[in-house]
Amino acid sequence: MRLTAIGTAGSFPGRGALASCYLIETDEDAPTRIILDLGSGALSPLQETIDTDRLSGIVLSHLHPDHCMDMTGLYVKHCFDPKFFNGDISDTGTIRTRTPVFAPAGAKDRLSRAFYTDPGKSPVANGGDDSDFDHAFEFTDIDHGSRHQIGSLTIESFLVDHPVEAYALRITDAAGKVITYSGDSDECDNLVTAAKDADLFLCEAAFQEDRDTARGIHLTGKRAGRVAQNAEASALVLTHIPVWTDCSIVRGEAAGEYRGPIELAKPGATWSV
Repeated sequence: MRLTAIGTAGSFPGRGALASCYLIETDEDAPTRIILDLGSGALSPLQETIDTDRLSGIVLSHLHPDHCMDMTGLYVKHCFDPKFFNGDISDTGTIRTRTPVFAPAGAKDRLSRAFYTDPGKSPVANGGDDSDFDHAFEFTDIDHGSRHQIGSLTIESFLVDHPVEAYALRITDAAGKVITYSGDSDECDNLVTAAKDADLFLCEAAFQEDRDTARGIHLTGKRAGRVAQNAEASALVLTHIPVWTDCSIVRGEAAGEYRGPIELAKPGATWSV
């Protein structure tokens, strides 16, 4: 598998980095291509990296805007691209295939509400509503312990500690290699389980020790390193670091707990396992 960081900023698009999005591709004659999250602004660099019509599936860790909101833009792209649109502007358009989306329950309604705009006084509204996400996507709920297959990749979901329903994702390829993505989480047993023996652990580290004392929201570098060490992950990549957090501080915190290699995720960086 090859992992490419598309958007790595924490909580909102930052300077030089957009919100969460990661591409995983397999090295096969007919490769599987999935994205983990599609946060605010990430659709732009994603299109620089891959033709989104070639995606095998999308997995959303949770439904905060910095992890899912550019699904609204992808909906427009998939529905209204002239090569798919049926030419009748009163219709929402048709596409040749719907992209599978694996997400927490309620994802379709959440995204539809975000996209829908009341027509107000528009003289040409005609009661039309172009916010039916079923035109572009096929939604499947994820839950704690669920396992789904997308091409040659197996995706397992682990409920983690965050103020909304959120999942860590464990992705295993046909050769048994594992990439674990924390999504947004504080330190918890399920996150350790998700990252157990992972070849690469892509882990958020939005908080700093001493400065950020709230629990049940995000990891500090120290807690991310401790999770990686307890999980015996082979490598740790820290991500989701907001603009007000010093990357070198959270990396140093992680290095105090984790004895393996540590990198900081940057847009465009790639890793192979």
